[in-house]
Amino acid sequence: MTNTTPTATARAVLFDELGGPDVLRIEDVPLRAPGPAELLIRVEALGLNRAEALFRAGEYYYLPTLPGSRLGYEASGVVEAVGDQVTGFRPGDLVMTGPGIEMGAQGVYGDRIVLPETAVVPRRASVDAVTGAAAWLTYTTAYGGMVETGGMRPGDHVLITGASSGVGTAAIQVARRVGAVPIATTRTEAKRQALLDLGAEHVVVTDGDDLPKEVRRVTGGDGADLLFDAIGGPELPHHASALRKRGTIVVYGWLGGTIAFPMNWPQTIHTYANFDLPADGMRRANAFLDAGLRDGALRPRIAEVFQGLDRIRDAHRLMESNAHTGKIVVAL
Repeated sequence: MTNTTPTATARAVLFDELGGPDVLRIEDVPLRAPGPAELLIRVEALGLNRAEALFRAGEYYYLPTLPGSRLGYEASGVVEAVGDQVTGFRPGDLVMTGPGIEMGAQGVYGDRIVLPETAVVPRRASVDAVTGAAAWLTYTTAYGGMVETGGMRPGDHVLITGASSGVGTAAIQVARRVGAVPIATTRTEAKRQALLDLGAEHVVVTDGDDLPKEVRRVTGGDGADLLFDAIGGPELPHHASALRKRGTIVVYGWLGGTIAFPMNWPQTIHTYANFDLPADGMRRANAFLDAGLRDGALRPRIAEVFQGLDRIRDAHRLMESNAHTGKIVVAL
């Protein structure tokens, strides 16, 4: 084991003000040696998440430290060096990032990064860099939200809003692997077939279909058992009306804005944040992901791969367009 670095600088994506994709810039930054419980990772690919667009715009649940904030949760790469207290990794190991990262200081958008051992998980040799960058956050969020928090069981009908997103497409596969029945929503007819191909049992186009009526039709009149919701905001009561009585709601995103809960709902409501999943739940989530990647039941839907860190603004523009289905990845 060693704590020396092969180069004194790294290329990193930073931003000095809140705003759209154009605030992102690339700069050579000092690259320190890993501390006793840290790893130095050479990044091979970055996976984009909606949280990063919110963070960049100042709309996330915590704010960046400006100027010079970093960005990014999810990367895959190769360990180059480790601190002398690291026990689970060695140089040459393939890894994925995600757990417990504070983006302002530890954001992973860069060609080399230093992270605590607790923020890194192993990546199997059979999992390529693009797949690794697209897997950890989406699948652990879907598993943690639907199974650990929502109690999803085989046979449950699960209504998944924002289903064409990275987490949404992962949620379809997680539901299928558990034995539940995924019902996906999308705003446009153009995404229907892609969601069916991913494993959705039914797809409801919310700009045209009557959502509660359609969900009750495909569930034999009962309504869905679980709502896994990325939107929140004023649309939440409408989505919740597609549930059976005493159904369960898990809200993990706020694309529609602040949530206002109506009174006297005959539902159980949870809000979900991946960082707050208890340690035993995260252990199960990681095991579920590893098994699914190993046997092929979990395979991220990749919307587009951009080549090179210099394409990070273009990647963020695509993410904000909502024209894609699945994960956006930047390969380095």
